Amino acid sequence: MLLQIFTLIGALGMFLYGMNMMSSGLQKTAGGRMRTILGSMTSNRFKSVLTGLGITSVIQSSSATTVMVVGFVNAGLLMLEQAIGVIMGANIGTTVTAWLISLLGFKMDISVLAVPLMAVGFLLSLSKIEKRRNVSEFIIGFSLLFLGLSLMKNSVPDLQQTPEVLSFIQTWSNFGFWSVLIFMVFGTLLTLVLQSSSATMALTLIMLNLGWLPFDMAAAMVFGENIGTTITANIAAAVANTNAKRAALAHTLFNLFGVVWALIFFKPFIALIGIIIEAMGYPNPGAMSYSGNEALSADNATAALYGLSMLHTLFNTFNTCILIWFVPQIAKIVTLAIKSKGDKEEDVVHLKFIDAGPMGTAELAIEQAKNETVHFGKILRNELEYIKSAIYATTEAEFEFYRGKLVKYEEISDRIEYEIASFLNALPQDSISEKTRAQSKALFKIIGEMESLGDSGEAISRILSRRNEHGKRFTDKSVAEIDSMLQLLDNAYAIMIANLEKGFDGTPDVKLAVEAEVELNEKRNRLREQEIRNIEEGTESYTSSVYYIDLISEIERMGDYIINISQAL
Repeated sequence: MLLQIFTLIGALGMFLYGMNMMSSGLQKTAGGRMRTILGSMTSNRFKSVLTGLGITSVIQSSSATTVMVVGFVNAGLLMLEQAIGVIMGANIGTTVTAWLISLLGFKMDISVLAVPLMAVGFLLSLSKIEKRRNVSEFIIGFSLLFLGLSLMKNSVPDLQQTPEVLSFIQTWSNFGFWSVLIFMVFGTLLTLVLQSSSATMALTLIMLNLGWLPFDMAAAMVFGENIGTTITANIAAAVANTNAKRAALAHTLFNLFGVVWALIFFKPFIALIGIIIEAMGYPNPGAMSYSGNEALSADNATAALYGLSMLHTLFNTFNTCILIWFVPQIAKIVTLAIKSKGDKEEDVVHLKFIDAGPMGTAELAIEQAKNETVHFGKILRNELEYIKSAIYATTEAEFEFYRGKLVKYEEISDRIEYEIASFLNALPQDSISEKTRAQSKALFKIIGEMESLGDSGEAISRILSRRNEHGKRFTDKSVAEIDSMLQLLDNAYAIMIANLEKGFDGTPDVKLAVEAEVELNEKRNRLREQEIRNIEEGTESYTSSVYYIDLISEIERMGDYIINISQAL
């Protein structure tokens, strides 16, 4: 008996691992396309629902889709109302898994084909072409999923030998509506433990097929699974930004509302499923006897499996059809429930898009790093105002205030670079495509150059401090020239940020960036040569000129870092 239980646990582990592997292979194959689809197919709530349905049907995991949506909201790629629509569609898309299991996992012994399929998957994994390796991951995952399902079916204890277990289940089935609530809670807890509604659904189908559970109690477990599956997205959003938390809460409200109406109309809903299954030519699953002493007959088993799969599909479809008209209202409710943290000045230096860490969908998490990098560039551009203010400062106290700001910005740039680098390092390399790996390497270079920009601001503050210690000042003409260089630098920043926003998939204007950098170089050379002539002619203080040349050289060096960023794209 103990060995049987461990075999069941191992089979469940194989099922979950196979599902994750299959989903990962599909995500790596279609990751870029999914990003494009999410961006272009969510212009209204109906398209959003279809997008969520399509993606979840492909990657076979509503948890992956909802976690991905939370990540996209966190990264600013989706508005809250768009995300709610995608989540609604994901709930319908996840019902495909139940149909696959019902149609293939019980009707035929798919495990017979699983081992030969694994051989095909292994051969594809040896290919040098990345797409074939990703397909191999999907095939091996698919094989493991159905091998795990087959082992689960075969390792479930025989209740004829353990009648006390059967008696326990039958006892809990005899409390009328309270039994429905008990099995619903059981389904919720099981999904929480397994972190996969598909795995819980597979176990529910097996128990139903063996005659352990009456159809209505299995239906109650399905409702519980729909509550439990929302926890994954809420865990992902726990440390995310405000909008991501709202998207996760909207998912919870959506499923809770569905469970409430399904419980209110429980008997009519079960009766409707019976009518549909009878129309398909099978017995009514709600009217069958479930003794648990033996597995259901072939006809009855098919009716029960199809009935539960149909209930799962109709529950989520009806729920979506009702709530799709109330997406703006749902958005208002979650906005009121989760208040914004506000826009205090200090908030601008905090990470904005990747504070939740890498999401469960690694292939798509790169978008968060890209958006955080754009945000990093905008923060650094603000540093220019403090550089100007420090140069224009007329009193020691005023200068020290702005010098402190520049020192702080250097610390901020160090911290943001570290956080983005840690995020990129945490992305599992075996779960992302080669294209994404190349983008990740480019982002490492970009954030390194950005950190150097922060260092330059602090270096300028040190040059000005040394100038002040020697009691020197720049002439009005020199300050005007420095200001003109800073304007050129600001223009270079604007081009850099525009290129970052276009990203790797757009067309960064490197030519324009090069022109801005050349302009800075020529300006620096011209000013330096002029200053050297002034020193030779004795019209400028040598010490002031040294600090002036150091300052314009540092500004030009910032231009070098900026052009490196556009070229890295």
